[in-house]
Amino acid sequence: MSDPTESNGTAGPAEAAGPAESGSGAGGRRVRVVLVDDHRMFRTGVQAEIGQTEQTGVEVVGEAADVDQAVTVITATRPEVVLLDVHLPGGGGVEVLRRCAPLMADAEQPVRFLALSVSDAAEDVIGVIRGGARGYVTKTITGTDLVDSVFRVQEGDAVFSPRLAGFVLDAFASTDAPPVDEDLDRLTQREREVLRLIARGYAYKEIAKQLFISVKTVESHVSAVLRKLQLSNRHELTRWATARRLV
Repeated sequence: MSDPTESNGTAGPAEAAGPAESGSGAGGRRVRVVLVDDHRMFRTGVQAEIGQTEQTGVEVVGEAADVDQAVTVITATRPEVVLLDVHLPGGGGVEVLRRCAPLMADAEQPVRFLALSVSDAAEDVIGVIRGGARGYVTKTITGTDLVDSVFRVQEGDAVFSPRLAGFVLDAFASTDAPPVDEDLDRLTQREREVLRLIARGYAYKEIAKQLFISVKTVESHVSAVLRKLQLSNRHELTRWATARRLV
């Protein structure tokens, strides 16, 4: 985890800039943000993409790589928006939301959460939204759109990548609680992530690259998934995942 940082920029998203705001990136808007992701290289990339405060208005005041670090940094810095990965050591993004519930409920200075994840699975989206996040975008988002999403969440809007909004509408349109899948619950968050990528036809090397882990670690996760689900090979795994609409 890096130490919280401060910057004196007064800019906002470039696309919102007006001609009357000469010398200011976007009308002088500012938002303080904490980045929570267990991949340091990804955090560095996001910081480089959106953290140029004079141009974007986004001031990155802290980073964290797991649940405990996240709660500590968020409590210390009280950012306006937290960019939160879903899959984190220590219990995942849902655990961060649970432990930060009092900060979200603060009427005068609420901390708002925007999930930023490689996962586009319905159960991940619904889980963090039920936990209190204001939106969910995938890591395919552009820097410009991410800046815009951060400001919208700061203002109290709900923000979703296009295909993910349907998951939330479907989930909250029903008064019935989602069924419990005991088989799926046996898997860790990382195992679920590997499962979905395997079911989509990704090779081990591609999964390793996308998740920033080694091929050997991918193989270990796949073996664990097959053992826990009592399946024999990736073809059976794909059929299992497809039947549960995890692909």
